[in-house]
Amino acid sequence: MLNQQLNDAVGVIELARPERRNALNVALCDALREAVTSQIDDGARVIVITGQGTSFCSGADLDAAYDDEFLQALYGMLETIRNAPIPVIAAINGPAIGAGTQLAIACDLCIASESAVFGVPTAKNGLAVDPWTVRSLASLIGGGPARLLLIAAGSLSVTEAASYGLVQRIGSLEDALEWAAQVAKLAPLSVAYSKRVLNDMDDEQDRETELYAQFKACFFSEDVAEARAARSEKRAPLFRGK
Repeated sequence: MLNQQLNDAVGVIELARPERRNALNVALCDALREAVTSQIDDGARVIVITGQGTSFCSGADLDAAYDDEFLQALYGMLETIRNAPIPVIAAINGPAIGAGTQLAIACDLCIASESAVFGVPTAKNGLAVDPWTVRSLASLIGGGPARLLLIAAGSLSVTEAASYGLVQRIGSLEDALEWAAQVAKLAPLSVAYSKRVLNDMDDEQDRETELYAQFKACFFSEDVAEARAARSEKRAPLFRGK
């Protein structure tokens, strides 16, 4: 489910569910959170997260993503990465869809291969992403591209993602490891300070607001149940806004 190693100061974590295109479930989210924490404790100065096979992460495992336990696991994992005191680099080796795009933007830097594609198709299944994800996408890539992803369920190629700033470099895992080794030599306190300021978003307040309630209402709506049924029955869903 997950492979990891630590070479000198560079930690590598590989999502290893290629049979599910590295889709996230509770167990994988928990394992990823624990791996990040463990590598920091073991002295990593930079962590690289990548995927096994042809996908980085195809999103939430739709067979196991419809309860509060998954939400807690997913957003707890993303928060751990955002709050890590060291840089985390996403090495995107293929499609990063839904929660895969969320994982990419939770990381501090992103390098992606030519086969990478990004999307947040929650409008196709009645789900939603939290306010932090919406604001982070808009801040990172701009309002127009964020609207394309979130409202129209569109997608971005690697070249489009690079032009908008979601991807800082185009390259392979080997390129990511070389970059990580360079970053690991930088002043840790300076890097940690810059990361903290860049990530200073009051998402905790969102948990007490109408926005967060609306997010949760989407996640547990009748439309989500309809999307699940349609997926099982191999037909187009009929959403009713309930």
